Order: sequence, then structure tokens, then C-alpha cells
Amino acid sequence: MSVMKFAFGEMPDGQSIERYRLRNANGCQVGLITFGAAIQSFEVPDRFGQLKDIVLGYKDINGYLGPTNPRHGATIGRVANRVRNGRFNLNGQIIELSKNKDPHHMHGGFISFDKRIWTAEIIRDGEDLGEDPCVRFSLFSADGEEGYPGNLQVSLTYTLTQDNALRLDYEAVADQATAINLTNHVYFNLAGHERSDINGHIVQIEADAFTVIDANCYPTGEIRPVEGTALDFRTPRPIGFAIDADEEQMHFAKGYDFNYVLRGEEPRIVSGANPTAPARTLKRCAVVYEPVSGRKMTVETTSPGVQFYTANNMKPGDIGKGGATYLTRGSYCLETQHFPDAVNHTNFPNAIYQAGDVFRETTIYRLAVE
Repeated sequence: MSVMKFAFGEMPDGQSIERYRLRNANGCQVGLITFGAAIQSFEVPDRFGQLKDIVLGYKDINGYLGPTNPRHGATIGRVANRVRNGRFNLNGQIIELSKNKDPHHMHGGFISFDKRIWTAEIIRDGEDLGEDPCVRFSLFSADGEEGYPGNLQVSLTYTLTQDNALRLDYEAVADQATAINLTNHVYFNLAGHERSDINGHIVQIEADAFTVIDANCYPTGEIRPVEGTALDFRTPRPIGFAIDADEEQMHFAKGYDFNYVLRGEEPRIVSGANPTAPARTLKRCAVVYEPVSGRKMTVETTSPGVQFYTANNMKPGDIGKGGATYLTRGSYCLETQHFPDAVNHTNFPNAIYQAGDVFRETTIYRLAVE
């Protein structure tokens, strides 16, 4: 069987957490847990065929509940990233959100989607020849949670393909107008999760511009070209090449922590009245290559932006799977998303959805070797 379910521990109140293992014919396998609908492991081969886990995480639920967990592999919502001052205007009404990063709102609030227990169901077990194993996670977010209006139904479907790609299909719809911006906060190190250096990873990002931040890493509303800056990854170059560049934006972020404006068609909401509307364009977002292992990850998405983050704020003492010590700048994230604080900037792609409008986005992490 290509999908198996295991116990992953219990919450303090006794609720059980489950782990689903998806495996394809190549031996590639992914571990997913119901806490935060998180990616707990992703084992892929190197150029010699040796499997290694390339995502950071913990061996059981206790690690995910610990104080040093930076949302490893978790699904983020109702609105990922930042909302300045924890408020926005929705159809003429000021919405006040919880201020978990006082005075601002960050990654959905105090008890956001990454801290919730999701319901999981096996959609395809992969037993049939050539069939891709697939598990769907679902969550209900009630009207008023963290200040957000509307009852929201969310689903995230994970599919492991036969060519070693992990596909994430997000869908969400509310019964009132609300803000929606879902992403995943998985931390990668293509040399292996236990390694502590990513400076040699070679990165290319399909973006000519980024959203400028202030000293607190909140968007100012300005969109600026990457040309001539340390943020220019239009052609492949190592992460460490300019991570300590003497530039104001880099000082603000303490490394890379920027939303890139992806090239291509900007996604539009799909009306709930027309559920058969054509899917958005799936486009290449970024490519990361690790020369020693030969692992290459191509990221594809329908989202308008991606947050490239080099774990600049990883807390000391974060001990992960196998006793690995996870260090500052020892991993990276490519969080496909709508832009940070989009609800407060009319020049950013829309993140407001009316009642019945469906949020629908796809991201694919495609692994290969060179």
C-alpha cells in the first residue's frame, strides 16, 4: 500500500495526532501529520539513489508543541504572513484581528491553522499501477476566529506523484466576505534536514521585482525592481553570495525574508457561482540546486508571489528529527502566497473574497537530480 496511517502522539487534552506516509514506486516518501496539516518528512534520492529527508521537523507531536517550533512544515492561515496593525477595511467596515505580534497580526493569529488539528482522509491509496497516492486534509474555521469574519471551510490535498513531485491543492470558501491567503511553511535543506548550511544552494527565482519592507519587515506598498540589489535571483546564484550584503533591505530582514512578485498572469478569484471555471495558470516559481547531492527542486505555483526566507530567526536549541540541531540560516522556505499585507494595499493582488467565492491555489515541489 502506498498510503499508511500511524499514530503520532497525543495532544495535552488527549486528542490523537495521526501521521500519513505516502510512498511512490521510486521509494520516495512523504510524511504528513494532522497537526497543522504539516509536511513532517520528505525523503528523496540523491544522484547516487540514496534517500534522505530534506525537510525539517520533529519525530513526534511533542516537538511541534514546543516553544522553538517555527511552524515546521505547517499550513498557514486564515491569512499567511503579515497584516499591519492587525486591521483592514472590508467592504467599508474596519476588521480588527488578533495582535499576536503586537501591534501587528502574523500568520493567522494566536491559534492559527498551523496549531489546529485537521481531519484527514485517503483519496487514493496508490495501490493501482501508476496511481498517485493522495490525502486530503480539511478544517473548519468559525466566524470570528482571530477576528476574521465568516465561517470558512478549508481543504488541502497532498499528492505524491510517480516522478517525485509533491503537489498541494488548496481550496477555501466562506459564507461571508473575508480575507484568505493560505501557504505552507516547510523548511528545506536539499543536502538533508540535519545539515546546517545552505549557502551553497544555488537559487533562481522567476521574479523581476519584490515588495519593499520597512525596519519591522512590513510592506510599505512599494514594488521595486530586484536589478542591482542583493535580491536579484533572476539568474542562478548561491544563497550565500549576497546574504550579508550591506543594503538597507537586507539589514531589515537579517538575510532573505522577502516576497517576490512572480512573472506571469496574476491569479483571479474563482466565483462560487461558477465552480467549473478554468484552472489558473501553473507557472515556474523557483529552482533550487544543491551541488553535492545533485538534488534539484523546481517550485511551480498559481500564486502571484513567493516569500523566500532563509530561517534568519530560527531559535537556538531547536532540536529536530534524529537529534539534529536546526540553526539560523540552516534551511530555507519558498512560501507561495498572495502578497504580505495585501489587504491594506490596493496595488497588490486581491486577497479579499466575497461570500461564496472560492480561494483555489496549487503549489508543486518537484524533485529531481542532476
